[in-house]
Amino acid sequence: MLLIDLILMVVSSLVLIVCVLVG
Repeated sequence: MLLIDLILMVVSSLVLIVCVLVG
């Protein structure tokens, strides 16, 4: 479960960065 939580956190961070760069 820890690995899944880490992946979700990384994906969320990437999505936030992409939104900031695009927006």
